[in-house]
Amino acid sequence: MTTAPLRIIFMGTPDFAAENLKILLTGPDQVVAVVTQPDRAKGRGKKVSPPPTKVLAEAAAISVLQPEKIKTEEFRNGLLSYQPDLIVVAAYGRILPQSLLELAPMGCINVHGSLLPGYRGAAPIQWAIVRGETEVGVTIIQMDQGMDTGDILLKAKIVAAPKETAGSLMVKLASLGGQTLLQAIKGLKAGTITPVPQDHSQATMAPMLKKDDGLIDWKRSAKEIECLIRGLDPWPSAFCFLDQNRLRLFSPEVVYMDSTAQPGTVLQADRRGMLVACGRNALQIHELQPEGKKRMTVESFCCGHPLAPGTVFDQAVVPSP
Repeated sequence: MTTAPLRIIFMGTPDFAAENLKILLTGPDQVVAVVTQPDRAKGRGKKVSPPPTKVLAEAAAISVLQPEKIKTEEFRNGLLSYQPDLIVVAAYGRILPQSLLELAPMGCINVHGSLLPGYRGAAPIQWAIVRGETEVGVTIIQMDQGMDTGDILLKAKIVAAPKETAGSLMVKLASLGGQTLLQAIKGLKAGTITPVPQDHSQATMAPMLKKDDGLIDWKRSAKEIECLIRGLDPWPSAFCFLDQNRLRLFSPEVVYMDSTAQPGTVLQADRRGMLVACGRNALQIHELQPEGKKRMTVESFCCGHPLAPGTVFDQAVVPSP
């Protein structure tokens, strides 16, 4: 048990991690350094941009480390120089070697965006929506060398909203993760948390997403496709092809109806949206994004590109650019 402020090294990269860091900074402990990925080129213009955690750390006058390699003696010694009591990891983007897991006296703890052992891996929030989960949450674990396999310190649950997207749920779980992280650290300091081993037989995986994971198979049920569209919004997004051009789809709504039309057939497209036949029932799409253009309403798209009932989306897979 300790009441003294801990010296914490935080490791994380994207917005999810930045929100966790932001909340951690409101606590009683001291973040002495932030480790994040190197600046990367992003977007259509390939402009080099810093990770969100770097921006936040620099604003708070916290040292930032952006190593290309983390399995070096030089990097390990650099971390040791900060004399950390604890390392906190949230969506850092790399698997830590044993030498780092053992570096701090209290080890490494991780904020994971799922209710472990479900959805281990790089994209837990997206896959939970794709697979139709309604109960979601975060887990704080004591890290080991496995992929999200460490002992559970604390969990927190919420109910996903019916129209939840990966983007909207990410915001909610990032905030929940930060608050749960503070509770977990408080419990570790007080000695009131007992690590609980995961039931590995119940584990499911949430692998990193690829662009082609979003290709829509219209023979599936409307509900399955609706979950896919929401789970891949905003990235990599679900899509089909129209005239051999990629068409990204958003804001789906299941319409319970019988139809004899071929799956992938446009039944109606107007200001109310685009109704498409599926393997079971139909899907009303309210927003889309043509290749090379911005996201827009179906009504706006139809003003310049009318979609006649009976139009069938291309079945051929066009390679990613």
